Amino acid sequence: QLAVSGGGLVQTVGSLRLACAASGFTFDDYAFGWFRQAPGQDRKGPSCLIIKDESTFYQYAHADRVTISSYNAKVTVALQMRSLKPEDTAVYTCALTPYAKHTVIAGCPSRLFTTWGQGTQVTVSS
Repeated sequence: QLAVSGGGLVQTVGSLRLACAASGFTFDDYAFGWFRQAPGQDRKGPSCLIIKDESTFYQYAHADRVTISSYNAKVTVALQMRSLKPEDTAVYTCALTPYAKHTVIAGCPSRLFTTWGQGTQVTVSS
């Protein structure tokens, strides 16, 4: 299971940190991914982290404004977002895959993630 927390309302140029805590899995080599989905749009913008070597991948139009990292014995992953803009408003969801390297090499497509958390709403007001 993946438990997502940290969404909410934030003003433009503000910062927000989302967290995703994993439990009940036994993958040896896994990766987390964060995705976002705005109303009427497809899910996009994955930020991925391979836990074993902490390498990251960002397919995100504003990758310079987000950082994905792990903590808590690597079963929790955070997405730190800064300089937020109204267009960042979306439902953010984390996901887990046991196919870490293959997933990152493929550009972190959502189809390769096997476990999904619930979404959390992030609203950026202008």
